[in-house]
Amino acid sequence: MTGRDIRFSRLLKDGENAVIVAVDHGEFFGPLPGLIDVPEAVESVKEADGILMSPGMVAHCKDTFCMKDGPTLIIRLNWASSYAFQWNYNDSYHTEIISPEEALALGADIGLASCILKTKDEKIDTGNIKVFADIIKAKRHCGLPVVGEYYPVCKESLSEEQLHDQVAIACRVMSEIGADAVKTFYTGKRFREIVAATPIPVLVLGAEKTPKEIDALQVAYDAVNDGARGVFFGRNVIQAKNPANFLKALKKVVKLGIEPSVAVKEFGLE
Repeated sequence: MTGRDIRFSRLLKDGENAVIVAVDHGEFFGPLPGLIDVPEAVESVKEADGILMSPGMVAHCKDTFCMKDGPTLIIRLNWASSYAFQWNYNDSYHTEIISPEEALALGADIGLASCILKTKDEKIDTGNIKVFADIIKAKRHCGLPVVGEYYPVCKESLSEEQLHDQVAIACRVMSEIGADAVKTFYTGKRFREIVAATPIPVLVLGAEKTPKEIDALQVAYDAVNDGARGVFFGRNVIQAKNPANFLKALKKVVKLGIEPSVAVKEFGLE
């Protein structure tokens, strides 16, 4: 497990919470505002603790990751149909796009794999578990840490209680199968229950762009105060008016516990 431990320690350095920026959206949506020029976007957030990439874009952004004290490189390992929101898919079929061994060859420090459950189809759920379990099996052989990701199908239709229950179960399931950390939604006032029942670090995702930048900072603030070990934010960083400044504010909120209103004022955010 030495390789796994060395690589994973690069993300949660000295016990600090982590700020990861996701720039892998093109894998599901095609080009988005803020991600037309991926190397430029990656360079603008190079001060993040980690950056989540699609495998095919790593070669275009290698200069950022080759620099001294560069961000941890996290590569997405599988593809889920339900993440292609523009096509309104109601199921969530998964397929591996790159193996843990291949991700290591690209320079990855960590891999990320989604595992969507409760799709209303037992065969789809079972297939998703198999894809996830096969990735976990392979990562044990090569020493690549893997973050499990849970994003419910049709999340917007779920009540707060339903979202909490699904996230709680999925986090534990991925832990039991062998994930090293999980990435999922902050579920509000009962989030501490999820953290307590998940024996690996839980990090919170940002999902869609919030109306105001302080709203995204508030989610991060509440999540880490309820036990999250950090955040995976994508559009809220790359589509900010000034991504570099927003990232600085986000790091202060997540790592130092600075209140969002103070961070907004300090960095001149909207």
